[in-house]
Amino acid sequence: MATTIEPPTRGFASPFELAAPAGCEGWESMYPYYALFRHERRDAEEARGWFRDGMHFPEPMYPFDFVTADSPYLSLGQANSRIFVVPPSLGIDHRVLFGWVYMSANPVTDPAEVGRRAELFGQRAGFYFQNWDELYGRWQRKVEQAIADLAALEVPELPEIEDESVVTEARGVGSSHRLLVAYHRLLESIDLIWQYHFEFLNLGYAAYLVFYELCKQHFPDIADQTIANMLSGVDVVLFRPDEELKRLSASAIEAGIADAILSGASASEADLRVALAPSTAGRQWLSDWDAVKTPWFHYSNGNGFYHHHRSWIDDPDVPLAHLRGYVERLEAGEDIARPLAEVSAERERIVAEHRELLDGDARGAFDQSLGLARVVFPYVESHNFYIEHWYHTVFWNKAREFGALLERHGVLADAEDLFYLQRHEVLDALVDVRLAWAAGSAPRGPGYWPPIVARRKRIMEAMRRFVPPPALGSVPDVITDPMTIMLWGITTERVRQWAADHEGDGGRTLKGFAGSPGLVEGVARVVLGVEQLGELEPGEILVAPVTSPSWTPVFGKIGAAVSDIGGIMSHAAIVSREYGLPAVVGTGDATARIRTGDRLRVDGDTGTVTIL
Repeated sequence: MATTIEPPTRGFASPFELAAPAGCEGWESMYPYYALFRHERRDAEEARGWFRDGMHFPEPMYPFDFVTADSPYLSLGQANSRIFVVPPSLGIDHRVLFGWVYMSANPVTDPAEVGRRAELFGQRAGFYFQNWDELYGRWQRKVEQAIADLAALEVPELPEIEDESVVTEARGVGSSHRLLVAYHRLLESIDLIWQYHFEFLNLGYAAYLVFYELCKQHFPDIADQTIANMLSGVDVVLFRPDEELKRLSASAIEAGIADAILSGASASEADLRVALAPSTAGRQWLSDWDAVKTPWFHYSNGNGFYHHHRSWIDDPDVPLAHLRGYVERLEAGEDIARPLAEVSAERERIVAEHRELLDGDARGAFDQSLGLARVVFPYVESHNFYIEHWYHTVFWNKAREFGALLERHGVLADAEDLFYLQRHEVLDALVDVRLAWAAGSAPRGPGYWPPIVARRKRIMEAMRRFVPPPALGSVPDVITDPMTIMLWGITTERVRQWAADHEGDGGRTLKGFAGSPGLVEGVARVVLGVEQLGELEPGEILVAPVTSPSWTPVFGKIGAAVSDIGGIMSHAAIVSREYGLPAVVGTGDATARIRTGDRLRVDGDTGTVTIL
């Protein structure tokens, strides 16, 4: 952990006193009332600390997309407070300010209540820990079935005349009802998938946190990343899409079609198909490429929480660009494999070194806690592929089918405009269409929704220009939620650092979490989105608000990683450890203070980034 800092004399800005950015007038209409900072609860909300969830929501939220805030926070809180009864924390409240999402954890501070909850947690979590492999296998089947059900969901058209079978089969129900049911099932589906998401996740963080605290107890000076390295070198599903690209790149060279793949005339997938179709080897390779797409190309270019974070399956040219890079590196004689053997050897060395310092019961407790953490750890990353990537890819595209229906009926000018409506407003628009269709008249939506959508598009652009503060309200006395600490990297010490002034060195030093060990100097490349990944040069230091799992292919060529958001269990930290790269995460504002071309020193041992 970072060095303890004395509590600052001031808090953060009040969410009630920040002036709305120019052009944002009316922004509140885009979000549900319960997610707004409201004056009738001002005293209570100013007394809490609110932290921007830049890891999951690195840009303003679209009205419809807000479902990916509500469902996750609901499911997280339910798992913590009502199902597994996590001892030190309840759930997380969330708010939206000028489109940006903020969160605040609800701690449990009464020792007696913590003790009561601990007993329940031990029983309930213990059942999962003891049956982890069996229950996880069952979880995978449940999630895959939920994805299949959503993919099979039919968005019915409203025909001019119903099919005769409605009469001859005496159904008594028309297409308008099926449309209503389909939309409700879409919303029910995402609520269900997020309940599944948190069935295991908090338990994974809790098991790691127990191991973390045990190590800190026995080895007070141990570094955070040293503890994390004891779990490195494991295989997780989230690496599979990248591994498939590496395999396909090697098979392309073996098949003698590397030149065709690297040819400028086949830069797109469509062009590549034309180039490879004439040869047997080319057709076989394309067949392999297509077979990999489901599920491995259901891999978001962002984090999956926004409708415009399209996936590889939507734009195959993105993974093709990664594959072309791998082909070039292989032909240059590079080893593109993850350094799994080296990472695993270092892991075992660290474990043995610390285990030797313990004896008796202490060693037994260490072995048991480490063993459990290693069992549950793969889920901490693997669940991302199933939910945020595979499922969300299907979800956003299914939502587009409803947008297309509204476009066909003139209610929306474009199917994509659906995402500028709140989910209950989409229902209103569908009811409008159903009523008009049933009556044989025209819906009112064509004169009602387009001006609202146009206004909201202007508001979205204004909200994008606003630079949101990392925190609002008061500095909390203590932060106890395991996810807040391990994933977001928001600890009591980190928050006090944010509230304190920067060091008096001209702003050249940034402090964050020591995500992955090592010391590297290099040139910074600030990357704010997937479209900029192609600008990365070998050896450069990636500086990003947060990294997406689908960015994994670039970790083989960068020198280090720095992020605004993240803790020891964030994606940037985990992948950097797997690739043996230094990483500093959770700096708060690296992308605002660092410019592309700056020379940096990244110290992954101390969690320090210096602009040289």
